[in-house]
Amino acid sequence: MLKFPAVLAALAVASFAPIAAAQDAPAAQPARITAFATSPDLQVERGNILFLDLSNGQRVAIRLMPTWAPNHVERIKTLARQGFYDGVIFHRVIDGFMAQTGDPTGTGQGGSQLPDLAAEFNAVPHVRGTVSMARAAEEDSANSQFFIVFYPRFALDRNYTNFGRVIAGMDAVDAIQRGEPPQNPTRILQASLASDNKPQVLPQQAPVVPGPSAEMLNNSVSE
Repeated sequence: MLKFPAVLAALAVASFAPIAAAQDAPAAQPARITAFATSPDLQVERGNILFLDLSNGQRVAIRLMPTWAPNHVERIKTLARQGFYDGVIFHRVIDGFMAQTGDPTGTGQGGSQLPDLAAEFNAVPHVRGTVSMARAAEEDSANSQFFIVFYPRFALDRNYTNFGRVIAGMDAVDAIQRGEPPQNPTRILQASLASDNKPQVLPQQAPVVPGPSAEMLNNSVSE
């Protein structure tokens, strides 16, 4: 199942613990901080900005960071351009934790037809707005599912591949319906790259996309 392994529940308890003090020499600190930085400018490197048009009528902008996880960023771009994420729900949304999406079955058990990815764990902290890949217990099992963090979760650092950060529309992320799965799930109407200049899709413009069946949802098991 492509969701967090059971051990994550224990890790999450300690998620607000402070990050251990860096051992780097003072001269190394600016480079370290720069490595974690993401530009909020929507006109900069538009080929690395992912737009998510949500069924709540809002648009989320995510800065993709190839310097953190090049293969994961490339996968997200490929699937977005294929229209893979269009119509997909946020199937696992835990208040105070994260919102997970990227499974066309809506059960947490599905993915794309592309091969799973080798992990690209990094030291970038999981702060509010972080976008990271979901996976099964195996480290190299990420495929298409990803999650957006509501609040800092440092226990996830170096355990999940952090590949981007929300740079606009975090209020839209906060408005995503909670549940596992939600009774009335928030849906991605369109995922696109800013460089492709696709207009925002609003709820009244979106084609009707069949959601997961009740049988599928009943077969979803939370870990």
